[in-house]
Amino acid sequence: MPGIDLKISPQRILLIKPSAIGDVVHTLPILKLVRKRYPAAHVAWLVTPACSGLLENHPLLDEVILFDRRRFGKGWRNPRSLFGLTSFTVELRRRKFDLVLDLQGLFRSGWLARQTGAPIRVGFSNAREFATIFYTHRVDVGDSEQHATDRYLKLAASIGCESGPVEYVFNTTDTDRARVVEKIGHERPYAVLLPGTNWRTKRWPIERFAALAWALKDRMGFESVVAGGGNDVALGEKIGGINLAGKTNLPELVALLEGASLVVANDSGPMHIAAALNRPLVAVYGPTNPMRTGPYGKMDSVVRLDLPCSPCYSRKCSHQSCLQWLGIEAVMQLAQTQIEIAGKDAVERLKQSIHP
Repeated sequence: MPGIDLKISPQRILLIKPSAIGDVVHTLPILKLVRKRYPAAHVAWLVTPACSGLLENHPLLDEVILFDRRRFGKGWRNPRSLFGLTSFTVELRRRKFDLVLDLQGLFRSGWLARQTGAPIRVGFSNAREFATIFYTHRVDVGDSEQHATDRYLKLAASIGCESGPVEYVFNTTDTDRARVVEKIGHERPYAVLLPGTNWRTKRWPIERFAALAWALKDRMGFESVVAGGGNDVALGEKIGGINLAGKTNLPELVALLEGASLVVANDSGPMHIAAALNRPLVAVYGPTNPMRTGPYGKMDSVVRLDLPCSPCYSRKCSHQSCLQWLGIEAVMQLAQTQIEIAGKDAVERLKQSIHP
């Protein structure tokens, strides 16, 4: 792929990837590569408050810019919101960014890139909602069906970044890890269950998660810890085990997943965190395509039924056969395989550390 002749060495760089949690996780490797390519530059990230916990006090970032999408989205009918959006864009321009990467590729993110006034604004040539009109450089990253992370890597390569390795750096601290141990109440092996999703059609039946929790305890000796947001509290109560849904911030959630012996999750943001941490993972997929939005580099952790109607990308379904027909035995079998793979990988890493 031909690179962009920047004609300058950028001193102030802005990454635009406001949401969602999974998308922010997929973009973390690009942050690492940008920092490596431009170590002296001031690097900022524009993100929504709901996802900012993954980026605040991040060791590779100089600044986190909060964009309250819900508040500013009312600007057309609310004078106060309109004034806030205007003030926000004025402050954005005052930061004098000279390079902006729009990794979201929608009208709003493209418009924000233009509002910075940066002389170089890079985005996808196939960005949606006419976002391309706001870019100075449009990068052809190929097939839109490829994984999101691969698309981001190609965009980063266009400005001179290396194409890898894909490494995830989180902002979790030892304090976060200690809080998680305190909340769990023990240091015994545990499995994290993530029953929440932003689409109801992506949700494996909660009764299956409950049965799985019993099976994990009985066959593997794992205590189940349910995690997720405040909307998942009721789901956790139906599953049993330790219910930490709504009781962790994002750095603590990372710490919780980091220490898990196993993670079983629907297609959700926290699932992508577990994949990035390289934990033994079972990712349950139904209406969405794991080739596009699956756990990057861990496609062997996906369990799904090969049905003619899946993936359908539908938020509404009268039967949800792709998940209703998926029993716990398939999940348990893949869980055992993933744990065995993780054990072999750990032994191999130990050998390499002793005999490099």
